[in-house]
Amino acid sequence: MDGFSFSAGGPEEGVEAAVRLLAARRRILAFTGAGISTESGIPDFRGPDGVWKTVDPAEFTYERFLTSSETRRRSWQMRAESGILDAQPNPAHLALVRLGESGRLTAVVTQNIDGLHQKSGLPEHAVVELHGNAHQAACTTCRARVPTAAVLERVAAGDPDPACLGCGGVLKADVVLFGEPMPVVATDRAMHLAYECDAVISIGSTLGVFPAAYVPIRAVETGAAFIIINRGPTELDQLADVLIDGPAGEAVPGLVDALLQTAD
Repeated sequence: MDGFSFSAGGPEEGVEAAVRLLAARRRILAFTGAGISTESGIPDFRGPDGVWKTVDPAEFTYERFLTSSETRRRSWQMRAESGILDAQPNPAHLALVRLGESGRLTAVVTQNIDGLHQKSGLPEHAVVELHGNAHQAACTTCRARVPTAAVLERVAAGDPDPACLGCGGVLKADVVLFGEPMPVVATDRAMHLAYECDAVISIGSTLGVFPAAYVPIRAVETGAAFIIINRGPTELDQLADVLIDGPAGEAVPGLVDALLQTAD
């Protein structure tokens, strides 16, 4: 955060201010976190009822997953109980599809692993997943890939720690665990998109997880407008031009509808 100077008045608030700021912008990048998916029934991680309030994240590091059968058993059981594979997009996801169809959304960079942006109708090339996708699993040894649903079928059938059927290696959902680096290709593309956009809208993220949060910071460094939509404060509020405090399922459709009406 060094090197930034904040205006004395602070950011504006509300949809109207965001629409005024975005009216002339044609290369909008969306940056999404867990808060965009809570209304699809997927709990966030750091909110009042977040996953990490009841589960110690230190128990689910990459190293422990590789070395502890018990950690793997708990991890697969949690995935089976999460319902993430069956979750459906909510109005916030669908609103971003409309923004994409208007030609003003360059891409969505997401911290989420739920695949809901693609399920909502955004093409694969328009979604950059910084933390992977829970719908796929991969062998940590031979890198063979298999649908997570198939792995969970084995868990339900009585195999709590399923190994790779090809080489016997450890199977892991294709998501980034603590202590595991983010995928290089996705990270590089996200930063490239950040440099090219003329506005970035952060939706449902506390903006406190790095290096992912460097994406909107890099966009701001290049002069992009910065809008934050979130329930409650984030760690980058002082950097924003406009803050919209509210649930994504209401705030994002409201913003997109108002923005597209200005273009009519």
